[in-house]
This record gives sequence, structure tokens and C-alpha cells, in this order.
Amino acid sequence: MRNILFLILICFSVSINVNAQELNATVVVNAQQTGNENLQQFKTLEKQLKEFISNTKWTKLKVEPQERIDCNFVINISEYSGNNYKATLQVQSSRPVFGSSYTTPIYNVNDKDFTFEYVEFQNLLYNPNQYASNLVSVLAFHINMILGMDGESFKKEGGDIYFKQAQNIVNFSQQENYSGWKLEDGLQSRFALIDNLMSPMFKEFRTVMYNYHRRGLDTMSENQKDAKNEIALALGYFKDMNRRRPNSYLVRIFFDAKAEEIEQIFTDGPSVDIVELIETLNKVAPMHSSKWRNIKF
Repeated sequence: MRNILFLILICFSVSINVNAQELNATVVVNAQQTGNENLQQFKTLEKQLKEFISNTKWTKLKVEPQERIDCNFVINISEYSGNNYKATLQVQSSRPVFGSSYTTPIYNVNDKDFTFEYVEFQNLLYNPNQYASNLVSVLAFHINMILGMDGESFKKEGGDIYFKQAQNIVNFSQQENYSGWKLEDGLQSRFALIDNLMSPMFKEFRTVMYNYHRRGLDTMSENQKDAKNEIALALGYFKDMNRRRPNSYLVRIFFDAKAEEIEQIFTDGPSVDIVELIETLNKVAPMHSSKWRNIKF
């Protein structure tokens, strides 16, 4: 496990460390595309988002400082007019691997359909059962996805309560005139993501999340060969899911987070049988075929 390197592929122009109750987050508002990135309103937005994430209690759990989830939120603003903003939101999270200093990526989503209204210094408040604004709803949706994915990686169905809350956010946000919350918003929307995750059509995904991390990565310090075999078996569950629904958004999100890690795991350490694994990877994640070609033994 010591030899696996996790490379973060995003360069941030400005970063803020946030010590949240459940999250150890970095928040960035990047307005370079507007040509007015130094305007005070962008700095205020960044500061307020820091405080919003930090001061909101997202779960009922008592979380120790070392248990906080590492995550990044990068808002790239492309246009603004008055109080209306058009942006993309990149969200990433990771969690530590047992018996090592390595952190494994868990969630990696680029939400490309992010528009919102923001008045400088407005209150940002989250009510889990009520719509407040699209800015709050989008952030709360992804925070619950982070919590859910993290929970799934430690315990079978350990993220269920957070996925249900993410679905609840989708339901009450559908009443507003913003994209990303409805069926007709496409196959890479917030609606599609949580709908896939909660559907029996994609039931294997949650098995993969648990087996890959708890039976695979978390046992790497004890026996690398057995751990690699467990990871290969876990990835094999994607075959049935892919037969039912090829090239799903959910699978693409998994491999956006994991492709580089999988490549590194199976090109280092003790060798295992990879013939079936390579066949599976090429079928379910052909967009990363250049990485799979690097797996040689």
C-alpha cells in the first residue's frame, strides 16, 4: 500500500481549509473565467460557503476530529449578471485506508449544470426538509452523497440514510426552476445520480463499494495478494450491472475516482490473475482503456 500514489489532478487558485463538524473540507470559488475574479462578492461567497459547511450539523453522529471526511468543493464561475451566477461544481472526497498513511478517493463528480442566485452576505441556512435556495440545495445534495459514499465504504448499506436525504433534496428541489433535479435533465444530472444509486437496477454498486474498500484496500497491509484478489472480485460485480445498463453515470463516477488507483494497484506488488479483470474493466470502463493497457501481469 505504501507504493500507491494518489495524485490530485486539480490546481486551485485559492483555497480555504474548513474544519467542519463532519467534514474536513477545502472550498474554492474561482471566477477567472469572468475576467473579474478579484471582485469582493466572490471572496465573500467563498467565505460564506466556508462558514456554511463548517457551522451546519450534517448528521446526528458525534464525530472525532480524526474521523472527519476529507473533501474538496471547487466552484468555477463562468458568468454572472446581477445576483445570478452560472458555474460548474467539482466535488471530491477521500477516506483513509486501514493500516497505512494512504487515502483513497471515494467521490469525484463534476456537476456541470450549476446555476444559482446569491446576494452578498445573505444567510445560508440548511433545513433537511425544506427548500432554501439552489445554492444550498446543490451543496447539501453533494454533501449527503459524500457522507453516503463514505458510509458505504465502511459498512454494508452504511450510507443509506444519507442517500435517502439526497433523494429528499432532489424531490423538494424539483419544484423550482433550476436544472439538474428532474428526469428530463439528462443522464448525468443530480436526479440521475441518486436515482441510479437507489434503483435495484444498480444494486451491485453498493456491494462493490463495501467489498472494494473493506475486504480489499483495508486488508492490503495484512496480505497484498489476497487484498488484490478481493478488489478484482469486487470489480467483477460491475459485469451484471453493465449488461443491464451499459455506460451508466454511476459507473463512470466510480471509475473517475478509482481508475488511476486501480491501475496502480495491479501494476505493483505481488502478481495476481488479471485476465478476467482486464476483460471486465475494458467492458465496463472503456473510457479508461489506456490505463488498463498499463496493467501487464
